[in-house]
Amino acid sequence: MRRFFVVPATFALGVCGISTVNAAENEIYELITTALHVRSSATALPVTVLANDDLHAAAKATLGDTLASQPGINNASFGPAVGQVVIRGQSGRRVMNLTNSMSNADASGNSADHAMTVEAILADAIEVLRGPSTLLYGGGAIGGVVNVIDRRIATSLPQEAAFAVETRHATAADLNTVVGSLDVPTGNLVWHFDALQRHWNDLEIPAFAVDRAYLQPGQVVPTQAGHIPNSAGSTNNWTAGSSWVNSNGYFGLAVSRLDNNYGLPVGAQAIFEEALAEEPEEEDVAIAMERSRYDLQTQWHELQPWLETLNYKLSYTDYAHAEIEGPGIVGTRFSNESWQQRLQITLTEMAGWHGVLGLQDSMEEFGAVGLESFIPVSDIDSRGFFVVEDYHFPVVTLEIGARGNRDVYRPQHGAAPSRDFATTSFSASALWDVSEPITLGLALSASERAPSIEELYSNFGLTSTADCVIHLATSSCEIGSPDFKQESSLNTDFSVALGYEKFATTFTVFYNDFADYIGQITTGAQVQGRPVRLYQQLDASFAGIEIDTNLQINDVVSLRLFGDVMRGKFADAGAVPRMPPARVGLDLNLEGSQWTAFLSLQHAVKQNKPGDFELVTNAYTRIDAGADYTFTTGASEVLVFVKGLNLGNTEIRLATSYLRGFAPEAGRSLEVGVRYRL
Repeated sequence: MRRFFVVPATFALGVCGISTVNAAENEIYELITTALHVRSSATALPVTVLANDDLHAAAKATLGDTLASQPGINNASFGPAVGQVVIRGQSGRRVMNLTNSMSNADASGNSADHAMTVEAILADAIEVLRGPSTLLYGGGAIGGVVNVIDRRIATSLPQEAAFAVETRHATAADLNTVVGSLDVPTGNLVWHFDALQRHWNDLEIPAFAVDRAYLQPGQVVPTQAGHIPNSAGSTNNWTAGSSWVNSNGYFGLAVSRLDNNYGLPVGAQAIFEEALAEEPEEEDVAIAMERSRYDLQTQWHELQPWLETLNYKLSYTDYAHAEIEGPGIVGTRFSNESWQQRLQITLTEMAGWHGVLGLQDSMEEFGAVGLESFIPVSDIDSRGFFVVEDYHFPVVTLEIGARGNRDVYRPQHGAAPSRDFATTSFSASALWDVSEPITLGLALSASERAPSIEELYSNFGLTSTADCVIHLATSSCEIGSPDFKQESSLNTDFSVALGYEKFATTFTVFYNDFADYIGQITTGAQVQGRPVRLYQQLDASFAGIEIDTNLQINDVVSLRLFGDVMRGKFADAGAVPRMPPARVGLDLNLEGSQWTAFLSLQHAVKQNKPGDFELVTNAYTRIDAGADYTFTTGASEVLVFVKGLNLGNTEIRLATSYLRGFAPEAGRSLEVGVRYRL
């Protein structure tokens, strides 16, 4: 029997030190980025936090789309149901997706067509750390961390019960969303319930789904005009939790259930067969996803003079999805059964040093089985130890940290060779308050990441690519290698923050130098008319600039200007594929006593370095606008809002998307909604 280390409940009464709060009460987030109870402005690490009204205004059906207007963050869509987060050109397993600082343990990092199991519209806040976060969360976070914070387990006692319900409709896909939440305190107990239901039809687009670059002269695809076939779907999600809270800490339990069913846009082969009036060889592919998750978390303060906080979290996740290829036909079934736990100790300040120690342990059974199985079912064990310390001088804050991790892969029944990786990561950062308006930040880190299961074992044992098992959802032959070694990176982040009265700006430059970077490269070869994508290990470098500027013109009008540019290249093999293009955005915001309005413009340049055998994407300019009005009656309020999205009906193809040649973004859409809060 596999061993899973469980911290005795009588000893570990705590969680990971994250609390969400109401900004109106002038409290702060204790960010995952340092775990040292500092404001985001007091760390040299690049942090983005969306919360409260800002999050509600930005919330979309996918997490990637919700965060896509933040510097250094992009969306990798795979039709309207899938939007994965891309941080500085990194995605998949290199971006760790968390809920309340615990991994979502789904299959979103395994493939571009797999949806994430989180809902931005149910969150209280979303924290994003751009750049390596391996110290607190292991080598998988070598690209960044996205942490979705909700109230499923209360960390403090609310003064009274709270209820909210919202419904919204967007015309581009006839998207209907209904969401509600209820929080009820009864003495020291706090009860939480929330639920979401979403349904949508095929997505409307400005022109043809297939990019003209894929068509021969005179070839047309008439049924593809104006919409993306097989892109409809539905989502149901509910959560229930209870927490016992007193002045010294809390203990809570929660359970959640997700059912997500969505179609995958038609791939290249079916498009060409339809264009030639031929019968497609396969049915449309759909995903039927289900996930159950159980959480325990607890936190206690000041148990000993040397111990400031003791935190413990435990979660069990049972995830599965089937790739449906026709009535009653399951091509591949992905599953991930996961146990995770995390113990973190925050030490009382001693001789000016303030720090945390932590243990993290996870046990997973992951694999893909069925008619088209291409990843063996494997047991995955991961254990890590980390320490982070900071020291505050009068005008300089120093932070140093280290982590050791061990990751073991054991394919069941000897289907492939086992692998064992030991990784270490180190970081140091300094924040210098040069003067009242100017702060400089420098962060240096050396990070290591073990290869993921799909990178090691996809289509293991092939003697010829002709025998490749096609991953039909991505319409490609994906081949890994069990001989990969761990990848490592040296990372530098330099930032300048300037704040003066009604003006604030942050300018960041980063450079990441990777050794043995593992990338999925399109080779140009084909099997059964589908591309061969080979995982390869190459040296690579990533560099970029990010800027975010805000100007409060008067009590009503404010402006925001943001932009980013980044490049990724292999040492000897050209551009890294699926890198986002340079872009710039401008937001005009108006705010009255009971109303707000906005106008947003975003321009992205042509991505003419898409990587070998990848599609160039054209420049685009997107225009959005909206307004809302709040009616207040006693203790309740009603918010009515309307948004016009992609008002220019622009054809937008995201360079980060595998399906940019066959599934552009939504055309012009009108979104209307109403929210009631008590």
